[in-house]
Amino acid sequence: MLTFGIAQKNNPNQNLNFPITYLETDPILDGNILGEALWERVPAITELKQIKPDYNVPASEETAIRVAYTNKTLYVAVVCYDSAPDKIVISDSRRDADLNDEDSFLFILDTYNDQQNGFLFGTNASGMEYDAQIDNEGEGNFSANRQQGGVVGGTNINWDASWEVKTETGDYGWSAEFAIPLRSIRFNSGNDKIWGINFQRNISKRSETAYWANLPLGFDLKRLSLAGKMTGLNLRSPKNLKIIPYALTQVIVDNTPPKNTSTNAAFGGDIKYSLTPGLTLDMTYNTDFAQVEVDEQQVNLDRFNLFFPEKRPFFLENAGQFSVGSPGEVDLFFSRRIGIGEGGSIVPILGGSRVSGKIGQTNVGLLSMFTDEVENEGTIDIIKNNYSVARVNHDFAKSRSSLGGIIVNRNGIGYNDDFNRVFAMDGKLGLGKKAQLTGYLSKSSTPGIDSSDHAFNFLAVYNWNGWNIRAGYTEVGEGFNPEVGFLLRSAFKKPEFLIFKQWRPKNTVKFLEVRPHISYRGYWNFNNTQETGFLHVDNHWVWQSGFEVHTGINFTKETVLEAFPISRVTVDPGVYDHQELQLVLFTNPNNKASFRTRTLIGGYFGGNRISSNNTGTLRLGDKFNAEANLNYNYLNLPNGTTNVVISGGRLAYSFTPRMFLQSLVQYNNVSRIASVNARFGWLSNANTGLFVVVNIIKDSDFMDRLNNQSITIKYTYQFDLLGR
Repeated sequence: MLTFGIAQKNNPNQNLNFPITYLETDPILDGNILGEALWERVPAITELKQIKPDYNVPASEETAIRVAYTNKTLYVAVVCYDSAPDKIVISDSRRDADLNDEDSFLFILDTYNDQQNGFLFGTNASGMEYDAQIDNEGEGNFSANRQQGGVVGGTNINWDASWEVKTETGDYGWSAEFAIPLRSIRFNSGNDKIWGINFQRNISKRSETAYWANLPLGFDLKRLSLAGKMTGLNLRSPKNLKIIPYALTQVIVDNTPPKNTSTNAAFGGDIKYSLTPGLTLDMTYNTDFAQVEVDEQQVNLDRFNLFFPEKRPFFLENAGQFSVGSPGEVDLFFSRRIGIGEGGSIVPILGGSRVSGKIGQTNVGLLSMFTDEVENEGTIDIIKNNYSVARVNHDFAKSRSSLGGIIVNRNGIGYNDDFNRVFAMDGKLGLGKKAQLTGYLSKSSTPGIDSSDHAFNFLAVYNWNGWNIRAGYTEVGEGFNPEVGFLLRSAFKKPEFLIFKQWRPKNTVKFLEVRPHISYRGYWNFNNTQETGFLHVDNHWVWQSGFEVHTGINFTKETVLEAFPISRVTVDPGVYDHQELQLVLFTNPNNKASFRTRTLIGGYFGGNRISSNNTGTLRLGDKFNAEANLNYNYLNLPNGTTNVVISGGRLAYSFTPRMFLQSLVQYNNVSRIASVNARFGWLSNANTGLFVVVNIIKDSDFMDRLNNQSITIKYTYQFDLLGR
């Protein structure tokens, strides 16, 4: 048996702590901290150390951080002194934009002191709002597909809480005041509570990152097991009841013959209620996601499933709590199966509820959703369904260990033999601060499938001081069928490993580090035929300026058992062994204009491939951001030649941190579909406010002539009934 609760070792910050200050009155939230008497009485935290460019050296600029609280609100105030305030970089004012490529300040709260989960907040000098939920110390998975959309490697940036931040700039640099209502986060009430906490400052002109609780190479702020401690919290249970109704009107113009114009209106909403300080009930009726950005176009250049990440806020909140498996490869629960049909078609969500949070050190997640039937010319294409998920996971304090289970169920309403169920147990065992064992064991239940309906995985990880060594094994049985999950591919046995080293040469002025590594993953079917092999040998060359080059070579093997098409070319059965060169390049993302590219040149299914994914970005001040993308693939295969091009761009203008205009334009030459998704948002708080969304889809194929437009106006408002 596994034994949990191994003593923590190798923690350089185990004695790093401070007592929080209690305030009788609330400070004036205006960003002006210098000289304010209330903040002068709060001791300042000033010692931050760099992780780059000069490891373990004091930050190049002075920083003064103060933390205090009242019965209802946590306050964090920071003064970011800067010797060259004219060089402060503000690159984006949109909520939840990336803060790593500009002058910014972030902090993380481990409110349960479980050293695994937390809440992350940040801002830049213009007062933008960044918040995220952190699960499993932000650790992602080691798999073939890492794209998670809103949930990236245990970081859920689509979690939006109600809070405020105000900033000020001056000759001294810039300052910020955060006000985090205690009802917006989760914690255990009581006296003398201890929270984990860490602070991060980014200084753009030096591409510098500094932390209060310093970290070994390879880690970032989300490494909660190495955070410092904030002591002396006396907390009462906050009351929290929010009602969030919406109303929308929509006009759809379909110019595909016969032309048709339709108008409809809808209303619905959500209710959020705190059952306990750590447990929240969410209920939703006539759920709508009109304000969510559309999916990015993809063209399948292989024979396996494409992964489209979840973007809908209701399902992204606390999404990490329901995550079991290897995200992007074997997801036992994948919320996009609810309300989204084949090809991205919309299935109406009648409503549902969710209970999620913590009871002591036990994470609890219960979800039940109901979807309506879909008719097509009088025939029912999709029946009514109920989707239910029950998830329990217990964190063993101070050991980076946990043990849990999940049940996922889909049941066709009114049909006794139309169901699918998945059962799983999962766990992780922390071996000090440096190593961890993780794994899951799962079984599905589907009428008509009686054997080989299992899946399991185990992974061993050593991650410390620049070394990242991983080895794992995954198996998915031929009958394993997670209908409310996602499988990148079915029926496989996969060993994998990674050996990665991050090394900082000494006595270099401009060069920062190198990251040599080798990784492998191989897929075998249950006839012991290797269907895929991928050996990757690479080195990353990184300069202090932010310029970065990756130079690698891939050794690939593909066994095709049945012919399949890529675009308009057929790949015949056979065994294909190839090599390809891989070049990745990033220019300094702190500059107003930057560029990144990933290019592959080499063999592909008996022929050759040139694949190049390019992105250029431009920012003008903190208001305007533009991004252009070109994904080009040239395939010269035995049965023919094809070009696959996906092009597009993003434009964003922020009038204020809470008022924005964004657009996503896309085109690909395979489906010949051009699309425009334009969104205007005027936020009040926590993803509520006024949204105006325009969608245009046009097909240049003469035979299809798809051509329609829609405009949606949606208003949603949050009534905070008990939080005042």
